[in-house]
Formats: sequence, C-alpha cells, structure tokens
Amino acid sequence: MDKHTEKVNDIEICTVPKGVLQYTHGVMEMSEYDKNLFHKVYREISEQLGIETALTIHQMFKGTQVNFPVRFFDTQCVKEMIIKEYDGTNVKTLAKKYDYSEKSVRRIIKESTKKK
Repeated sequence: MDKHTEKVNDIEICTVPKGVLQYTHGVMEMSEYDKNLFHKVYREISEQLGIETALTIHQMFKGTQVNFPVRFFDTQCVKEMIIKEYDGTNVKTLAKKYDYSEKSVRRIIKESTKKK
C-alpha cells in the first residue's frame, strides 16, 4: 500500500483527492484476472491497446460523450492538400490517396476554382 490507499476488510481503497486518478496495485491485479470487470468499451480498448491505454483514456474522457469521426484527417486540410496537389490529370490518384471518391475530388477542385 502507498500513502493514497488504505485497507478496509482486505480491500484496498484509493484515497486520493477527487479528480486525481491513481490505480492501486490491487485494482491492476483484479483487471489482469478478470477483464469482465471492465465496462465493455474499456475492455475492448484494453484488449486492443493495453490496460495502461484504457486507463489513460478513462482518465481523459470519463463521463464525456466521445464521437470519433469517420475521417482521421481534418477535412479542410485534406481539401487544401488536394487543391495543392491537383495537376489537372490526377483526380483518381488523389481520390485513392485521401480515401475520397473521384466525384468528391472533382467537386473540391471545382469549388476551389469558383472561389478564385
């Protein structure tokens, strides 16, 4: 036990101030033996990325509704890159590179020429 834990009925209890997350050795041991203790989303994260990552994500976002966009890169930045890299003949290449349809790439280019 460290200075932030105390034992009550053979169970380690974390006694750090609210907002400061510390997982005791006992909690870590429990998680190693029974992953079903975790909420489903944290179980999936820990299985794919490790317990430390799941704990970090929990600390950062607990209680927050999180939405992960389909696109990894910022849409506006990708549009700017497509416009910059467009050479008049490479619509298909750009579409494949940035995971956009050829129609979307053409629309992005067309919109950029209207603005000029």
